[in-house]
Amino acid sequence: MLLIVGTVRLPAANLERALPAMRAMVEASRAEAGCLEYGYAQDVLEPGLIHVKELWSDQAALDAHFASSHIQAWRAAWPALEIGDRALRVYDVGAPRST
Repeated sequence: MLLIVGTVRLPAANLERALPAMRAMVEASRAEAGCLEYGYAQDVLEPGLIHVKELWSDQAALDAHFASSHIQAWRAAWPALEIGDRALRVYDVGAPRST
């Protein structure tokens, strides 16, 4: 499994305009084969800081995600929404365990 975690930033004033594009991206990604989890969450202390968490079954699923039309549309929206400062990392992970 592949875990992607990190953050992206946008001006807090642009968050309301970004929500429909973010929702479309999350919904389309969650419907993809091999997507086990996909979500965005706004930081409670820093407006405009969005936490990203994705879990993919394997590299082939992630590659298909990166080639999808919805990720291309999402990335095309970034300049107008002033989305930047991407800090995402991919980790190879094993099976989850209870804490």
